[in-house]
Amino acid sequence: MTAASPHSDSLVVLFGATAGAYGAKLGSDERELILLVWQVVDLHSKKVGTLHKCLVKADNLELSDECGEVTGLTPEGLSKAEPLDRVLQQFSQLVSSDLKALGRNTYTFCTDGQLLIRQVLHPEASKKNLLLSDCFYSFYDLRKEFHDCYPNVAPVKDQTIQSMAEYIGFRINEAEEDFGVWQVKAMVAIIFSMLPDTCVADHRFTVPETVKYKYETGPCSKSEAVDSETVIRARGLPWQSSDQDIARFFKGLNIAKGGVALCLNAQGRRNGEALVRFVNSEQRDLALERHKHHMGSRYIEVYKATGEEFLKIAGGTSNEVAQFLSKENQVIIRMRGLPFTATPEDVLGFLGPECPVTGGKEGLLFVKYPDGRPTGDAFVLFACEEYAQNALKKHKEILGKRYIELFRSTAAEVQQVLNRYMSTPLIPTLPTPIIPVMPPPYTIAAGSVRDCVRLRGLPYTAGIDDILEFMGDATADIKPHGVHMVLNQQGRPSGDAFIQMKSSDRAFLVAQKCHKKMMKDRYVEVFQCSGEEMNFVLMGGTLNRSGLSPPPCLSPPAYAFQTAAAVIPTEAALYQSQALLPQTRSQQASAAVAAAAAAAAAASPAVTYYPTQAAQLYMNYTAYYPSPPVSPTTVGYITAPQAAVAAAASATHTPMLPQPGALVRMQGLPYNAGMKEILSFFQGYQYAPDDYNGLIQINDQARSVLQAPKDWVCL
Repeated sequence: MTAASPHSDSLVVLFGATAGAYGAKLGSDERELILLVWQVVDLHSKKVGTLHKCLVKADNLELSDECGEVTGLTPEGLSKAEPLDRVLQQFSQLVSSDLKALGRNTYTFCTDGQLLIRQVLHPEASKKNLLLSDCFYSFYDLRKEFHDCYPNVAPVKDQTIQSMAEYIGFRINEAEEDFGVWQVKAMVAIIFSMLPDTCVADHRFTVPETVKYKYETGPCSKSEAVDSETVIRARGLPWQSSDQDIARFFKGLNIAKGGVALCLNAQGRRNGEALVRFVNSEQRDLALERHKHHMGSRYIEVYKATGEEFLKIAGGTSNEVAQFLSKENQVIIRMRGLPFTATPEDVLGFLGPECPVTGGKEGLLFVKYPDGRPTGDAFVLFACEEYAQNALKKHKEILGKRYIELFRSTAAEVQQVLNRYMSTPLIPTLPTPIIPVMPPPYTIAAGSVRDCVRLRGLPYTAGIDDILEFMGDATADIKPHGVHMVLNQQGRPSGDAFIQMKSSDRAFLVAQKCHKKMMKDRYVEVFQCSGEEMNFVLMGGTLNRSGLSPPPCLSPPAYAFQTAAAVIPTEAALYQSQALLPQTRSQQASAAVAAAAAAAAAASPAVTYYPTQAAQLYMNYTAYYPSPPVSPTTVGYITAPQAAVAAAASATHTPMLPQPGALVRMQGLPYNAGMKEILSFFQGYQYAPDDYNGLIQINDQARSVLQAPKDWVCL
């Protein structure tokens, strides 16, 4: 009786309100539904059913000032209402009764715009684990229907119930009618004005808006055209979230097929970000309104992104991957840590009969290097959620002598992992030498004195000038070259910055004065910290409520931070790069920077400095670890021209790295392997230790091993 149909003979005019924002911002603040008003309309006989108004008891009865003023509702009145699940049951029963009285069978919703269905009902039902009936997955947008019937009226986004009613000459009695009641009566009058025999346009309700029942997986080709107006970036996702979790966060909005791409970090692990592609720009704009909505206890940031960014993550060109992903609507599981000798039979045996793989061996995709060596990763297809859940129960079970990790995955992650490994060179080469840029005599201070402040939550477009303007009068207390922007793995601003102040007292005052002060459209958190804490973050570590975590390439027990001054000799000259100097708004400031640079160049010889091998080796890990964030005003890394390399080598006689091929990199070492095991592995190979004298900074124990009487030395 209540099944919805694209060619319904009846409409249910539906209007609602939440405990928060109203109008164009309905649903943007994540507040719960508190009011539903509806009436059945027979499109053929132009008769109407009973007008129903029903209050909904929210979990949080606190009303916003706007809501209380506009609706006239109170927390006391809402406390006596029924919760949403019971209200929906009553709604279904009352609509069925009204349809029967009118002699009709089917109906479709008609709402004032998209927000009530897409931004309120679907998200709230998803969070409360309520199953909405089929009728909530299609509806007519009265504003669009009205614009189709009367194309000369205002654009759809500018229309309101009042403006449409005024256009057809319908008088609204807001003072005489309850909130919600007059809106529904006006919407019914607007609908009648568009029906045949009333409107010269002979309008018919035939093509409703639809809401997708579930997210559809699928591959994406790099050659595919992706509209940048349909893509968003979601940040702050739980690391274990899947594409289905992200689709649930955007419930009510239509995501394109295969439109969820989880981003991976340099280690191949999820970094808490995802790119999501929607079917059109309208859906994308609605998604942006869910900025800082919650997934569990975490709030998710939502920003605009580009089609190019989406294709970089989700696009692929491999025929093998395309064939693997050609089986649509499959659940994908990623297996990590497989023995390198594992075969398809071993994997199928590990999974067992309780979780059969789709297509047997064809449902397995082993990730390999370009030379065919296995990486220890594989992707598996399952036909249904039940089989996938059974497979996930085997997380960290043993195959051979190794425990295997199993995670939910996506088609985009398959493409991303394959692209990453297939682009790995067969013979790794050393990167171009890098030059630390540090204007002497200023260095990054280290120590426990809390004379620094940390800025968190900066707009990604914020620059040095924006920070100085944000600091206000406190800029006079900033140490020269004391502004440090923290960059992410892609070299872009991460939203964090560190400021070195002249004293701990000044740092305390700045933290008190500027904490949660607005910069552009965001509030910025300001915390007092020490130089040691600042250096941990600038060198790739993390600083959070759990404490300090060292850079990922250094093991915590052996980690000991050294200041930048320890690796830069006093005779090192400044290698200026205009690309790294901040752009100032003042021409006088620009002249001062130029004068300071000229003075520094005159005070010391024009010799390009290259870091000691300890720093160089750390940077060699950039293929797998993020390079350390650096400050554009204090320490930056720029590629050295080849001519500068030769000039520096001849001028300073600094020991240089051997020619490419003279060093080897070892991959796949056991985690418990030590120096002795590595030396034993290379037994019989000849190396001249003199060529590497002073190249690597090592401790005394390691030096004694290397300098012991042997026929060879390994680095």
